Amino acid sequence: MIGAAFHTVIYVPLYNGLIYLVDVLPLHDMGLAIIILTIVVRIILYPLSRRAVEAQLAMKEITPEIEEIKKKYANDKEAQGKAIFALYKERGIHPFAGLGLVLLQFPFIIGLYWVFSKSGLPEVDATILYPFVGIPPSIHMNFLGLIPLSGHSIVLATTAALTQFAYTRLSMGKPATIDPSPVESSLSGDLAKSFDTQARYVLPLFIGVISFSIAAAAPLYWTTSNLFMILQEYASGRRF
Repeated sequence: MIGAAFHTVIYVPLYNGLIYLVDVLPLHDMGLAIIILTIVVRIILYPLSRRAVEAQLAMKEITPEIEEIKKKYANDKEAQGKAIFALYKERGIHPFAGLGLVLLQFPFIIGLYWVFSKSGLPEVDATILYPFVGIPPSIHMNFLGLIPLSGHSIVLATTAALTQFAYTRLSMGKPATIDPSPVESSLSGDLAKSFDTQARYVLPLFIGVISFSIAAAAPLYWTTSNLFMILQEYASGRRF
């Protein structure tokens, strides 16, 4: 059931979108098709992306109130956590909105993996094409004639990790200064530090490792997506 849903909702639309773009692009370059499709996906996800940015800004605005809660419940970690999450709820803040946006992209990554590993490209499967999608006269599977998109690429895997690190650094700002006081050793403080570390360093490393282990089309998608979000942050006035 899940496989059929994934095939219908993710795989087939991705496949048709890529074949359509390759057909209409003058060079019939699959890499350029992936870049264009990524931009389209990012535009579709823009409302969620914007919501994640707003959540990050809102969390910074309520930092003084959170610090007061930590002091008030310094000896009661459970009450402290409940009070902080109650404050989030009161202000309509979703603290994990950014992580949810990252996770939401994984179905597209998995879809690209299946398109490039199981579809038989550059041969086109006409049986799953939409009526308005034509079959390209040729498909260039090497991005810009250099990087085979069906193979592994250390270059694209590295750029995927670096752009993820750059975007995280831009959107989250500088790491918070560690206060050695007992208040900061609370459960909520430890969780916040752990999440900050994982988002800044572990996630980019994880993306780099995964990107190298699958078809180069996936890290090309991730790199383009990260660059799009970095430009989006700059357009909204954010800086490193």
